[in-house]
Amino acid sequence: MIPTLEWTSEGVRFLDQTRLPLEETYVLAKTYQDVADIITTMVVRGAPAIGVSAAMGVALGARHSTATSLPALLAEIRVIGKVLAATRPTAVNLFWAIERMRRHAAELAAEPGATVATVKQGLIAEAERMYNEDIAACRALGAYGADLLPQKAGVLTHCNAGALATCGYGTALGVIRAAVESGRKIDVYADETRPFLQGARLTAWEMMKDGIPTTVICDNMAASLMRAGKLQAIVVGADRIAANGDVANKIGTYGVAVLAKEHGIPFYVAAPWSTIDLATKTGADIPIEQRSPNEVTHHAGKQLTPNHVGVWNPAFDITPAKYVTAIITERGVLRAPYPESLERLSHEAAVPA
Repeated sequence: MIPTLEWTSEGVRFLDQTRLPLEETYVLAKTYQDVADIITTMVVRGAPAIGVSAAMGVALGARHSTATSLPALLAEIRVIGKVLAATRPTAVNLFWAIERMRRHAAELAAEPGATVATVKQGLIAEAERMYNEDIAACRALGAYGADLLPQKAGVLTHCNAGALATCGYGTALGVIRAAVESGRKIDVYADETRPFLQGARLTAWEMMKDGIPTTVICDNMAASLMRAGKLQAIVVGADRIAANGDVANKIGTYGVAVLAKEHGIPFYVAAPWSTIDLATKTGADIPIEQRSPNEVTHHAGKQLTPNHVGVWNPAFDITPAKYVTAIITERGVLRAPYPESLERLSHEAAVPA
């Protein structure tokens, strides 16, 4: 397991993904403001990991709170949640996790004999529970997804939807890991994923760690690779999935999906249920984060473009549901029409066993 993040007695410890693949260093967040900064600067990234990071941020903030009454503590937790929610607007897991922590705090405070101390301890336990749930979800969806891949396949992935984007194992890369574990022969092709190079830096690093054959390609090489017959499947992650099946994922995913459709290659989206946002009707309603122009104009501190040139740098794009062959979750595999399959599986999962 790659230790993306972990709760410690001193704070939340994060693997610094901005320094990979050449340096494996860690950053310790001692306050919830530290966690917010770590999310914003992409020391930690990936929707599931961002969600659990935010939950741990809430727990960290509560642990250090000087509130002496339950109402004061709950009010402070709301403030903490607002700070963390302002970090990255697209990944719905962020808001899901903050709301879950806020709701759990209120439930703990309402219990007979509740104290400030018991609520603080309960929030730490809830954050750690979410951490473990994320790893279990990735393993479950990985097993579902592995069954969709041929015994021998070239698989393209975009960005990094692996252990580094989650608490462990990964979503898209979890599917690939599970396929390899089941005996399938998988050759991974990783889009470099400009401008932050999550594919070239992170996906390649993860796959090399696991000994899975991996080839990095520039983003503009994907079409030629498909035409050459090298790919039998595309598997990507997601930062938010709307109720109609539209998918927000790292910028460039939309183009890969269109190309896959043209070449008759299945395009799979792997994500935990916490990434699905049934309250958002379509992809048009998903906010798209705009990031710093420096990510485009500079690389490794070196300027690449003319001074004062205009830059458009959206972090994500929307892939319409019509390009998605299937959505893989820990609850099962969903296929079109997605409004019906998403609604049905949400109800089925809610029924007690």
